Amino acid sequence: MATTLSRAQDGDRNSRFVPGQTAAIQSLNALVGEIADTNVPVLVVGESGTGKEVYARLIHRLSQKFQKPFTKLSCRAMEAREFLEKLKLYLKVEDEDAANETGTLFLDGIDELELACQKALLSMLPDGEQQRKGHDQVRLITSASRNLETEVEVGRFRRELFFRINGMCLRLPPLRERKGDIPLMLEHFFAEHAAEMNREVPTLSKEELESAGAHNWPGNVRELENFARKISLFGHPHEAIKDLHATSKLVSIFPDGPPRFSLKVAARAASRQAERELIREALDRTHWNRKRAAQQLNISYKSLLYKIKQTGLEG
Repeated sequence: MATTLSRAQDGDRNSRFVPGQTAAIQSLNALVGEIADTNVPVLVVGESGTGKEVYARLIHRLSQKFQKPFTKLSCRAMEAREFLEKLKLYLKVEDEDAANETGTLFLDGIDELELACQKALLSMLPDGEQQRKGHDQVRLITSASRNLETEVEVGRFRRELFFRINGMCLRLPPLRERKGDIPLMLEHFFAEHAAEMNREVPTLSKEELESAGAHNWPGNVRELENFARKISLFGHPHEAIKDLHATSKLVSIFPDGPPRFSLKVAARAASRQAERELIREALDRTHWNRKRAAQQLNISYKSLLYKIKQTGLEG
């Protein structure tokens, strides 16, 4: 499901940027404006929650394909045969009528593809000569949370596939490195969620904005939007800021003295963090093969998918 930000962008082709005033975001917006109307494949790299799908949708919306389908295909936990069948639906153009229906294919989490799936994808992608035909081809955008150059070096990602998808690379900075954008982004999210909930648009005091700015935002823009949603729901920031403090204390292992919440809350938070780390370690060991990770953790596959989403590990 698209975020509020991406839904807003989908609805207005004249809005040519992601909200932000820092140099990093201004530079990204300018780069998107340069490449959107080409057919060059784009690789979007960033931590979980930084807005990789938002940028993929923005590129599509600003391209000549904006009236054609934007198709998202998750690369997580895909078997080679199933993946190949889906690729044929989106990449195989048999005639001119089919070509007219092509748009943008967004492969989300391409760093999690098994090597067999990577081989299948490579066999389906157009070569350089075909890419030069331009807008008759499906526009390919991919995303990754890990450094693909490192994945190539250790043999977990095919070198030739990396060069095929990396026509242009957008590296999204984490929110902690562009905190100057937080007030503008909160203003945007407040307006969106207040309208959805039929509430008044909330505002924050200087002290409350300083509390938000002091947070490290490990969940990035996704965490910020959830923060704004809570404030829009309650009509005041007290509960949301309280939760923010709890998260900050957990991530930093209480470096600033005793916690301001009960021991029971602290114990639950520590338990969730320990669970998150165990899941992350299992996923890293299995190169994010969720089925094998679930077996190692002795839980069901569906339970693992739920916990990955619940703990914010999903990219």
